[in-house]
Amino acid sequence: MEIEQILTEYRSRVDSYAEYKSKRVYLEDFKKSLVATLMKQAEMQGHKTAAAQEREAYANQEYSKFLDGLSVAVKEEERLRYQLKSYEMEMEVWRTLRADERMERKAYGA
Repeated sequence: MEIEQILTEYRSRVDSYAEYKSKRVYLEDFKKSLVATLMKQAEMQGHKTAAAQEREAYANQEYSKFLDGLSVAVKEEERLRYQLKSYEMEMEVWRTLRADERMERKAYGA
């Protein structure tokens, strides 16, 4: 792959990576709010202790759906992160090859 193509691919993935990273961070923070809301619902259903409320919150179907969404965001973020790393490695290989070519030209006087 030529360097311009690598750079184009790299640039095209940066925004997607940033989007999924922001989604993951948001969801990780939202998790606390969701658990608190579900614990409050559990309290209204008669679960008096914090431990019982927490157990009910984590057992709630809404929490399970939330975890599925978080899982998707994390998976996509990681997939994009490794794609970016791959492009970065390709750029490094390209730079190394160019440096090698320059050294050869210099050594052989071309």
